[in-house]
Amino acid sequence: MKNELKVALIQSDLAWENPEQNRQNFSAKIASITKPVDLVILPEMFTSGFTMNPNEVAETMTGETISWMKKISEEKNAAITGSLIIKEKNNYFNRLIFVHPNGNIDTYDKRHTFTLAGEHKVFTAGKSNILVNYKGWKIKPLVCYDLRFPVWSRNVEDYDLVFYVANWPKVRTHAWDVLLQARAIENMSYCIGINRVGLDANNHEYSGHSAAYDVLGKRKDTIPEDKEAIDIVTLDKKHIETYRNKLGFLNDRDDFNLK
Repeated sequence: MKNELKVALIQSDLAWENPEQNRQNFSAKIASITKPVDLVILPEMFTSGFTMNPNEVAETMTGETISWMKKISEEKNAAITGSLIIKEKNNYFNRLIFVHPNGNIDTYDKRHTFTLAGEHKVFTAGKSNILVNYKGWKIKPLVCYDLRFPVWSRNVEDYDLVFYVANWPKVRTHAWDVLLQARAIENMSYCIGINRVGLDANNHEYSGHSAAYDVLGKRKDTIPEDKEAIDIVTLDKKHIETYRNKLGFLNDRDDFNLK
C-alpha cells in the first residue's frame, strides 16, 4: 500500500475521429513525463473526441488502443485510464478503461449518457458502479455527465479518490468547476476532473479547467485554463484520514440503496 499516489493529469486537444493521431499525440505527452508517477489520466473519448458516429472509430477490447494502453502502462510502470468507444455485440459503449501496470484491466461504462447531445440514442448506458483497487487506494472512476448526479458518486465504500474524464463544453464551465469541488467536499475524498481543450468538428469549444481537489475542496493542481497542459499532483492518505477522523462527516451519511 502506498500512502502517496502521484497522478499525472493530461489536459489535451483531441484530433477528431482519428484514433491513430490521438495515440501518437498522447504517446509524446506521456513520454515527456520524466518523473515517476502512479497513474496517468486522459480525457473522455480520448481517441476520437465526443462523436456520435461510433461506427467510424469504435474498437474492441482486443483492439489497437487497448494494446497501446497496456504498452504505455508497462513502460511507465503506471496505471493509465481514459474512455473510448467500444463495440460489443452490436452495442456501443462510452467505456472507461483502467489499465494496471501488470496488464489487468478494470472497465466502467458511462452510466449517464448525455441526452442533450443524443448520446442515449447511440450508446448503451452502463448499469454498474465499480471500485478500482490500486496500490492500496480505493478509486471510483466516472465519466463526464455522471458529474451532475451526486447519488451515483456517493461515497458508501469509503473510497479515497473519485475522478471524472470529460468532454465538458466551455459554455457550462462554471457548473464543471462547482460540481467537481462539491464532489470532493461531500464525499470527503480527493476529486479529479480531466477535461479536453480546443474546438471539435461540431464547433463545440472546450476550455479544460481540469483540476484536482482535496477532501476540503482545495485545489491541488496548477493546470492553466484553455490550453494543453500536464501536471502531476501528489495525493496523501494521511490527509484523508486526518480530516475524516477529525470531522466525521461520512459517519452521518444517509443509508439508502441505489436501484
